[in-house]
Amino acid sequence: MGLVSAYFRRGWTILRSEVLVLPSRLAVLLFIIALMAVPLFTQDYYILRILILTCIFAIFAASWDLLSGFTGQMNFGHALFFGVAAYVTALLNLDLGFPPYLSIPLGAVGGVLAGLVVGIPCLRLRGSYLALTTLAFPIILTGLVFAMPDITGGELGLSGLSRLTGSRVMDYYLCSSLVVILGFAMWKITDSKTGIILHAIREDEVAVRSSGINTIRYKLLAFCMSGFFAGIAGGLYAHFMRLAGPSTLEVSLSFQVIIWSVFGGMVSIYGPIAGVFILNPLMEVLRVALGNFPSLPEIRMFIFAGLVLVTLLFMPEGLIPWVRDKLENECPRCKLRNVFIRQRCRVCDTSLS
Repeated sequence: MGLVSAYFRRGWTILRSEVLVLPSRLAVLLFIIALMAVPLFTQDYYILRILILTCIFAIFAASWDLLSGFTGQMNFGHALFFGVAAYVTALLNLDLGFPPYLSIPLGAVGGVLAGLVVGIPCLRLRGSYLALTTLAFPIILTGLVFAMPDITGGELGLSGLSRLTGSRVMDYYLCSSLVVILGFAMWKITDSKTGIILHAIREDEVAVRSSGINTIRYKLLAFCMSGFFAGIAGGLYAHFMRLAGPSTLEVSLSFQVIIWSVFGGMVSIYGPIAGVFILNPLMEVLRVALGNFPSLPEIRMFIFAGLVLVTLLFMPEGLIPWVRDKLENECPRCKLRNVFIRQRCRVCDTSLS
């Protein structure tokens, strides 16, 4: 009992001194509570379906930011990791009878291998050359999918996968828990020594290499980590939709993840997650609200494009960093963030005015 009490006091201390002192962290806490509380207010299949897909795409978007945002390795073919994991998961489930709790992690391993396949030949490429090279890989794999219909199902894909869990509510709790856990894991990676090195590679790779750090190893590590987390998303998608098809490798999906990340805010992990949770449900709301209009796709895309354009014009770093900078100030001395109403830093007592 004393041990439980000690852990409770320690947790409360961390919550009071590290979370409640900053609006951004408090907002994340409230978001997690609201996310977990959704089934208590509604168990509508349609609403839960939209939120489950949003959680899956949020993991996918954060995995792109882990690679392209922090390392600067601009990946225009990120759907490759998603699609490879979806197909590996489907084949393991349909042909070998693996349950989801085995097929999804093994599908993520397939995403890691795809990261190696892409990363090794792209290690010495930069800028537009790297982006165009990564764009080619999912296109090549799509051609292979169509060329081997006996294995991949061709244009129809592989269908009839096992369900994630026994109910839609449990599907929701699984995916919402994973977006929180994996999002936190990716954030901790970027906040560690490895994350600092990845960020340094993005800023000046030559300087990092001259300091004795093997940049090739870290870039390859970034490709593998990104492939793993994108693979988890791909496996979840395959089992939830009970389908793995060419749509999981489409170029449009790769560009969609970039739009989510840029809108929410790159180099943050939580920015792309927020971008998905804003834009994906918004598009569904517009689809329902504009259901009586014959030019529905054009109207939706016009609103979507206008929203992204306004964000890029007035918030070039993304929506979430812009809001955070309005609510918080960075201490010029210790570089810790403080709520904007404070006059002095909460740690080093330096003036913030």
